[in-house]
Amino acid sequence: MKDKIALLTDSACDLPPEVIEEHSIHVLPLKIIYGSKEYSDRIDIQPEEVYQQMPEKIPTTAMPGLGEIKDVFRKIRNQGFSKVVAIHLSAGLSGTHDAVKMVAKEIKDLHIEVFDSKVLGIALGFQVWEAARDIKRGLDFAGVVENVKKLQPRIRIYYVLETLDYLRRGGRIGRVEAMLGGILNLKPIISCDDEGKYYTPYKARGRAKSINKLAELVEKAVEEGSIRLAVVHGGAYEEAMKLKERLQGLPNIKEIIFGNISPALGVHTGPGLIGVCYYEV
Repeated sequence: MKDKIALLTDSACDLPPEVIEEHSIHVLPLKIIYGSKEYSDRIDIQPEEVYQQMPEKIPTTAMPGLGEIKDVFRKIRNQGFSKVVAIHLSAGLSGTHDAVKMVAKEIKDLHIEVFDSKVLGIALGFQVWEAARDIKRGLDFAGVVENVKKLQPRIRIYYVLETLDYLRRGGRIGRVEAMLGGILNLKPIISCDDEGKYYTPYKARGRAKSINKLAELVEKAVEEGSIRLAVVHGGAYEEAMKLKERLQGLPNIKEIIFGNISPALGVHTGPGLIGVCYYEV
């Protein structure tokens, strides 16, 4: 009997809505909290609404509740699925993965594989999207799971920020701050390490040079083979679009998508984020 496989992720995946709809991907929304008011990421609050209130109002974020996670598994089961591939925001940056894994252990009538993506944003989304493609073409559960494992280390994500203040507020700056030292106007190019935590593989002096470094990373990647590429932003549409226009004419880009990051991620980066994410295909 053919496996009926469901895909579960969280709203930090930053996948286009049409992709989520096409592949019937189940998405747990992260939470944006302003005082006593709680909003579900990308459902009843959108990225620009968060950026427009900064820096006067800076919300906090929270992972989906355990009850909400149980409900989504119940919904998946009631839709006739027997197996679930759940891929979530880096456990090094959020408790979402661990919460889903804990709830999954209590679910006895579903076979659930829970993955720590070790990344965030569209780098998580690309893993989910590839799993969706595998399911659509009829790959069995073991094959889908194996391909997720193979894809994870191949994905590269890099981004630059207008300011590090928001990362610092959220206590997520770690090795990024250690790298900066006291050098004036040094802009880190931030990525996620093997543990799924932020680190700085490159640096550039000034914003223009840091964005140029993102372009150079992609230009080098296409010299080595075909890639799927995403250009993303957080409240920096015009600059990000210029970067996309520069890159979209390069050879060996099989597919390019453009979009904004989720409000839950934007809370910790602030307005001005520009990023690229790619992997060889």
